Amino acid sequence: MSGLELAATALTLRYGSEQVLDIRALVAAPGSLTVLSGASGSGKSSLLYLLAGLGRPTTGSVAWGGSDLSTLSESKRDRWRRQHAGFIFQDFHLIDEMTPLDNVLLPAWFGRVSAATLRARSLSLLEELAVPLERRQAGLLSRGEQQRVAIARALLANPDVIFADEPTASLDRAAGSQVIAVLTRLAAEGRTVIAASHDPDLRAVASAELVLDHGRMVTS
Repeated sequence: MSGLELAATALTLRYGSEQVLDIRALVAAPGSLTVLSGASGSGKSSLLYLLAGLGRPTTGSVAWGGSDLSTLSESKRDRWRRQHAGFIFQDFHLIDEMTPLDNVLLPAWFGRVSAATLRARSLSLLEELAVPLERRQAGLLSRGEQQRVAIARALLANPDVIFADEPTASLDRAAGSQVIAVLTRLAAEGRTVIAASHDPDLRAVASAELVLDHGRMVTS
């Protein structure tokens, strides 16, 4: 597995007269785990979403392996994410009534690859992440198990880049440690991993930490 190199430059994000982000430069190499940290409201989640192409900066560029997401239409950014990225959301976004397997396969229902083709990979990911497959509903899983289902779903298409928004925020220490181990392993496999987090345990194992304060990078 080989990740993509990130080169973001002169990024700003404004909502009306409010400036949310002002980032001069940010780079991340394949095989790295970069943590965006800072207090609540510092802009780390907003920056993560821009880097994932879930929003477009007011000015500046977000280039992944030479593809500048800031110049692409929304549909082309969606296509880029389907081809290259997996996103681990803080709130998991699972459907409680569905099985863990069906939750992992859900993105395949909206794509061009049949769920049957990806079933074996989904089962393998759930096994690897120690999710109990005998549970018939995702809502019956623990918070840590639900997060690992969300990680399996993010890995379904074998992405080059992994984005994670506060991946350990709602977990106890043991479950959080399991998620951190998964993220570090994904980086070690050669993927590019970027997480927004205030978790000191995740920050401690990061290849690089970028601390934000009121939308500006204060240290790296």
